[in-house]
Amino acid sequence: MDHVYKTLEITGSSSIGFQEAIDNGLRRAGKTIRDMRWFQIIETRGAIDGDNVSQWQVTMKIGFTLED
Repeated sequence: MDHVYKTLEITGSSSIGFQEAIDNGLRRAGKTIRDMRWFQIIETRGAIDGDNVSQWQVTMKIGFTLED
């Protein structure tokens, strides 16, 4: 079966690391978006507090299937 996908861009964040930022973003998007199929990392960045990383941020595109 052929599918048509829609994409949207989100940014997940975490004080722990990149993987947690991805997971947080996908978990939150999953509360309102059905049929998520893939994601693509667009950008990674972080916030600095003093000399330490205080926040990790991951911007990603999420692809989901359009319903009939």
